[in-house]
Amino acid sequence: MAQAAEPPSGTRDFLADEVRRREAAFSAVRDVFERYGFDPLITPAFERIEVLTGKYGDEGDKLVFKILRRGEHEATGEADLALRYDLTVPLARVVSTYGSQLPSPYKRYAIGPVWRADRPGKGRFREFTQCDIDIVGSPSEMADAEIVSAVNDGILALGVEDFTFEVNSRQALFGLLEAYRVPAELGGQVLITLDKLDKLSPEKVAAELLERGLALETADSLVGDLSAGDEGRIRDRLDGSEQGKRGLAEVDRVLELTAGLPTGRVVFTPRMVRGLDYYTGAIFEVTAAGYPGSIASGGRYDGLVASLGGPDLPACGGSIGLERILSMRDAAEVTPGGLDVAITVLGAEADVAKLAAELRLSGLRVGVYLGTSGKLAKQLKWANTQNAAFTLLYGPQEQVAGEVIVRDMSTGEQTRVPFGDVAAHLHIRR
Repeated sequence: MAQAAEPPSGTRDFLADEVRRREAAFSAVRDVFERYGFDPLITPAFERIEVLTGKYGDEGDKLVFKILRRGEHEATGEADLALRYDLTVPLARVVSTYGSQLPSPYKRYAIGPVWRADRPGKGRFREFTQCDIDIVGSPSEMADAEIVSAVNDGILALGVEDFTFEVNSRQALFGLLEAYRVPAELGGQVLITLDKLDKLSPEKVAAELLERGLALETADSLVGDLSAGDEGRIRDRLDGSEQGKRGLAEVDRVLELTAGLPTGRVVFTPRMVRGLDYYTGAIFEVTAAGYPGSIASGGRYDGLVASLGGPDLPACGGSIGLERILSMRDAAEVTPGGLDVAITVLGAEADVAKLAAELRLSGLRVGVYLGTSGKLAKQLKWANTQNAAFTLLYGPQEQVAGEVIVRDMSTGEQTRVPFGDVAAHLHIRR
């Protein structure tokens, strides 16, 4: 294929069956969120650049897709707009703008595309769909637990069964840095490096911490304790930090409130770090057997709405990695879409058009042959490519008799039906 005919790198075209497959997934998750009482929200594909920057950390800000100024300002090379990086910051802007018009707490869900100026690779895209739920206005851990429960049910609705919520707290993480006497000015960079423990060996993570300026003994001790997976050791460390104890209390409360989920579904994972700067409290990631990386994530982000000029409201949310889940699911699991009825054209086109209109009004999905061949064999082949359940034949003999031949495409059985009774007959046979 010529390069000009391909979609831009990091983006994809979706043909009919894949669109239906994706829409079915979106619908399944949407139904879950509606059952939990979340309301839909749609925001623009792009925002003012000052709304987005400064919210995702140094690494995230580099991936914001900027839109250059236009018209007389184009030559400046400056950007005033940017494609949305996620669905959370636009939500915070909406709350800061329309807060008095929204219910409190405000529970919303959003499913839509986001953009990252990332380097495309296997499983990494510049344009992809996110699926978010958020609760704005509730400081209670009950809100965090409801997010976890709704995300759990959404993942199950997508057909994933073996998965785990790894829960931590930003308060606990900063308490851990305090307990290990990590200098405050290095804290953010140290957390970014610790977030790589799932991808890099402990030795490589420790070496990166040294490069960031951490003392050898501190780096080795911190990485060693987190890599050991000894929850008790971490709890003992955090007991010496007031901030750490507050973080542990957040984690334990979420564990308590989600105890109704299957045993082992929600666990405390001290080494789990969510990299975005706006998180302030309990955080989580979801890992699943057979899936690389995480398939969902989220956490509490009190203060984000205020940072955009709105009231100082608590908030928490979660995001399901629809793209990652869909990419791992077997496309063959989804039955291809098709027509209820395919109508051949063997003359009497006005009658065919009338019949098609009547069948569509009755709720059937109907296709009419629009090719140039008058041969029945070619038209039946077309009906097969449309995965039609039934094909209607209305040739010269049927036109004289006022009948239509209804052909069941799965069995080959043919039935003659009066022209005016075709819709009723098809609804009985379905």
